[in-house]
Amino acid sequence: MAKKALWSGRFREPLSPAAFNFSRSINVDELLWREDIAGSLAHVEMLGAQQIISNTDAEKINRGLKSIAKELESGAFNFTDEMEDIHLAIEQRLIEKIGPTGGKLHTGRSRNDQVALDERLYLRSAIDELRSAIRKLQTALLDQSKTHLTTIMPGYTHLQRAQPVLLSHHLLAYVSMFGRDDERLAECAHRADLSPLGAAALAGTSYPLDRESVASALGFRGVVMNSIDAVSDRDHIIELVSHCSIIMMHLSRIAEELILWATREFGFVTMSDSVSTGSSIMPQKKNPDMAELVRGKTGRVYGDLFSLLTIMKALPLAYNRDMQEDKEPLFDAVKTTHASLGIMAEVIATNTYNAARMQSSIESDHLTATELADYLVRKGLPFRNAHEVTGKIVGYAEANNIALRAIDLKVLKTFSDLIEKDIYDSLDPERSIAMKATSGSTSVNEVKRQIKHWQKKLLHQ
Repeated sequence: MAKKALWSGRFREPLSPAAFNFSRSINVDELLWREDIAGSLAHVEMLGAQQIISNTDAEKINRGLKSIAKELESGAFNFTDEMEDIHLAIEQRLIEKIGPTGGKLHTGRSRNDQVALDERLYLRSAIDELRSAIRKLQTALLDQSKTHLTTIMPGYTHLQRAQPVLLSHHLLAYVSMFGRDDERLAECAHRADLSPLGAAALAGTSYPLDRESVASALGFRGVVMNSIDAVSDRDHIIELVSHCSIIMMHLSRIAEELILWATREFGFVTMSDSVSTGSSIMPQKKNPDMAELVRGKTGRVYGDLFSLLTIMKALPLAYNRDMQEDKEPLFDAVKTTHASLGIMAEVIATNTYNAARMQSSIESDHLTATELADYLVRKGLPFRNAHEVTGKIVGYAEANNIALRAIDLKVLKTFSDLIEKDIYDSLDPERSIAMKATSGSTSVNEVKRQIKHWQKKLLHQ
């Protein structure tokens, strides 16, 4: 360290080079320079208004900070190996530019409440960006749902073909998932929307700081009530990365389905060349790499969450240097999740779905068997008996390699004399979908209602 540390007054020996390099965080927290400048500008304005420092000094510091912001924005700011963190880097540069007056900026403030503020400001913008990316993905899913409003596909349980559903209905399930993700992010933003500045190191300060005016200037809805909690809380960071983990889980689920659907075995979807790659050795290959990477990066974000939980799990109050390690997993989780949302929106928007292949999959696996059982129930047979009769008919169809609706009526009546000619309406996939009566079901009218709901919701967000 070529320069004397700003905190070095009590120490007789300088920090060793090894200890300094081990503890410095400038290579990570330099990302927070905008937040740090914004917090400092609000803080110094308040110091001047409260006459804690003179208006002349406050104005001088204000001009110096804005000048440093221009340097950082343009790339002219010279980050050096002797810098410890972004807070001290900016303060040291301020003192270089305006002299000892720059040292008055830290009056009534600690790096403890300073970094807590920077992180909350960062969360606010990060959440806005994540929510915007979610809406773009939802829009891509909605557009495909409208395009394939009546496209029928096999719905699955246990990865086994179960009942006919509309492709639009299937895609809308993900719109709902990401809608909940958006709500969780909004709730996280609300809880994080409190300013910790003024808590100082942990006990508050004897200076007559106006915490509320600083909070208002920075756009917060209020201040953190307890000064110890203000500097030692990282719940909002853990909560955000937890929400990122859930978002990535949802992305991984849709990625997995698309990877399966893109195989020859399924053949339900063709991904655009623009989001696919080839093989270095097998010329015929077209690989769904973007979806696979999203699936793989999910584990990375899970790791970020586990890192944060482990960092915080045994810390006594208040601030501990361990908390310096919260930034890398935070930044990584936000960056990874945002990028994954963006690429998945592109994948969804450019997918081509094979309606004919989906339709043929329905015919081959007796997916209207439940409708056959329901038909018998409507004829007066108890459901358990209807289930047994239907199972026997399915067994016959499989043994004879024939679709349910291709079985002759005379044969069907050997299983139950309740079966009449109108049974074939129930065995038609389109008719099966049209008969769905419950709200939120896969009928065309209900899917249209869902699409309208989400279009309206996204329009007003």
